[in-house]
Amino acid sequence: MFVCRGVKMGEIKVGIIGCGRISDLHYPGYDGIADAGIHAVCDCDSECALQRKKQWGALKHYTDIQEMLADTQIDAVEILTPHHLHEEMVVAAARAGKHVALQKPMTISMESADRILKATREAGIVFKVSDNYVFYPPFVLAKSMMDSGEIGDPINIRIKYIGGSSGGWDVPASAWEWRMKEHGEGLGIQTFDHGHHLWTTAWYLLGEVERVVSWIDSADGIVDCPSVIMWKYKAGKRYGTCEYTHSFELNIPSKYYANDEWVEITGTKGIICVRRCTGNILEGPAVSLFNGKEWKHYNDVDSDWGAGFRGSTRNFIAAIRGDEDPLLSGQQAREVLKFAFAIQKSSMKRREVYLDEFESAWPGMYTWKKVRDEKKLASKALGIFSRFKRDKTDASLAARAEDLTEGFFAQFNPTAATDWQCVIGLHILPEGKASEMKFALTIANSTLKTQKGSLPEDAALTINVPAGTWAAILLKRKQIVTEFMQGVLKLEGNIEEALKLKEVFQL
Repeated sequence: MFVCRGVKMGEIKVGIIGCGRISDLHYPGYDGIADAGIHAVCDCDSECALQRKKQWGALKHYTDIQEMLADTQIDAVEILTPHHLHEEMVVAAARAGKHVALQKPMTISMESADRILKATREAGIVFKVSDNYVFYPPFVLAKSMMDSGEIGDPINIRIKYIGGSSGGWDVPASAWEWRMKEHGEGLGIQTFDHGHHLWTTAWYLLGEVERVVSWIDSADGIVDCPSVIMWKYKAGKRYGTCEYTHSFELNIPSKYYANDEWVEITGTKGIICVRRCTGNILEGPAVSLFNGKEWKHYNDVDSDWGAGFRGSTRNFIAAIRGDEDPLLSGQQAREVLKFAFAIQKSSMKRREVYLDEFESAWPGMYTWKKVRDEKKLASKALGIFSRFKRDKTDASLAARAEDLTEGFFAQFNPTAATDWQCVIGLHILPEGKASEMKFALTIANSTLKTQKGSLPEDAALTINVPAGTWAAILLKRKQIVTEFMQGVLKLEGNIEEALKLKEVFQL
């Protein structure tokens, strides 16, 4: 077991407030940090505080937070206490000029979150909410792959959570007592408390959420499982789902809590799988990437759940030094908290909940207007006017169809065309300033031959498409499959050849 050495001259001196079970994951983060260390600990249980002082090599221990905050040697504090105590303690620490790392979730109401942000902003301190999932190496790797375009545009995230009756370490009864009180106030033990990790992960990987719908049930009247949560992101057509399950006779292999999670992120051209998090149910590589042709497995990424806590601690110290931005920042943590409250509200109200409802004095009216406006937009998109507008846009692109078609031929991938022999006719219909064009495409022995002027009589497949629509497809503004289903693009002959055509020409 790691024992923290005493704080040396010139180091950032940190005080730990709250020495319960979760602190076992926070204090190891100071191992190996040359410029910071644990100076003091504080817990209302004097025996616990003294034990932690000795275990971590701290210089002082307190049972009163105000006495600790009066210690002028302390530069920063980590607050690891029950959620309902967060606001009072953060405000006091801010007024004492201490930088603050606050264990998630931020607090138990949006009003409380805003008071925390105001106090920390006015004090000019570094403030972060600690959530180890944004520093968990498999998720950091997944984020890096997404940012580099490995899976194209991310469009979906699916999270699986499972809890069991046994496995992992012992959790003291006192740690459940305050959680049960929150449960009685409508904040789920799993979907709110532990759920913060999952909602943070969903936000971290795919961005801000627009609205949610959830079904939160309970098999025993206490644990808020089974539950299913769905959400839509603000950016584009991106969606997420989370499934909560608690198996009352299942042992969970884990070094930590008796639960585990795995995550799948799907993009327009690939899939990332993260196989484990808190526990170790799924064997094999922690992270895998499917690029449409093959799997690439990452076996050397650290999948110890505790690594995320160590990364969070290092971020806190780096933020104090001015070398990094705090993650989660107060504003980011507020966004995740809003997501968590929307999930709880959706289940209780039995309706879809927009996160921005929490910024409105009349949330019900806000949602009614949003739904009404979205229905109007959807109706227009399906109406005659919308189709006319779409055609007008296509017509403006029609003049580019001939040049884009030459580029289309240049995209031919001979490797993908191995063992494929086919004759295809491409009939580009006149539109706007574009004249009618006819091409014959002959594919054999991984080569492409094209001839302009007429359609082949022996074509296995003939494509008939307006010039503007064809230009939009080649510019990636439209999908060939969508245009076919809408009847704009028409296929004659063996339609199955179109699937191979799409692959070989990277449509």
